[in-house]
Amino acid sequence: MNKAAMIAAALAATCAAGTAQAQMGGGPDKEKCYGVAKAGQNDCASSDGAHGCASMARTDNAPTEWKWVAKGTCEKLGGKTAAPAPAK
Repeated sequence: MNKAAMIAAALAATCAAGTAQAQMGGGPDKEKCYGVAKAGQNDCASSDGAHGCASMARTDNAPTEWKWVAKGTCEKLGGKTAAPAPAK
């Protein structure tokens, strides 16, 4: 296997593992909070479809990026519990 293919496979596996972990990260005591993730620290895909993996947010506090937070704390952190409406 050539070096480029090995790197691509490793990146794909890392992205898939991060996505699976983020999707399982929620629970009855957690909620998605949009607009509070720092660059590279989002928990899963963006709500606008810009990317499909965790840790791919490009800017801090983007309204389409989300993190799992303790239930009832999202608005205190300055976020929203609903995804923003799609741009027209």
